[in-house]
Amino acid sequence: MSEIETRCLEAFPKWLAALNEDAVALSSLLTAESIPDRARRHVAGALNYLFKSLDLIPDGVEELGYLDDAFVLRIASRLAIRDVPEAREADIRGVLARLAQDVDLVEQLLETDYGKLEKYVRALEKGAARGRTVDEIMAEPSARSAILRDVQQWARSYSAPTLSGGANSLVKLRAFLSAKLA
Repeated sequence: MSEIETRCLEAFPKWLAALNEDAVALSSLLTAESIPDRARRHVAGALNYLFKSLDLIPDGVEELGYLDDAFVLRIASRLAIRDVPEAREADIRGVLARLAQDVDLVEQLLETDYGKLEKYVRALEKGAARGRTVDEIMAEPSARSAILRDVQQWARSYSAPTLSGGANSLVKLRAFLSAKLA
């Protein structure tokens, strides 16, 4: 097993265990006036992804179904900081920086497919889930309240899967993402 696979197999179960908490922490930034709108758009797109009916890896697929969600939250956090550097300082709890620091591992694992995944995450700002667009979340208090409620409800019902397939899980993960991002 390679060093990167070992690191992934150590980190990914932790990411899955904390996915609900990470989603709730990011959702709190949607109402933080100190966070610039451009950064909050990345957050809104990532949170909306949790509710997409057709995501990159369907949530019911073995132990991998929520890893793409964990990746999306992290990549959106990195995009928020990279596109809007002042968002790092405005995020007084450091949620964006904490999640963004994990992206290097995803990038190393996915290699050439990482750029496609980042492009996909960036495009989430133009999509919709549950009839809600990022524009509506940003502009309409009722849409923002609805996604906040949905994230809270999702977080309460989330049950973290175990990543028990070892290196085979990583092979499947790369294959899924490579095929979907092609």
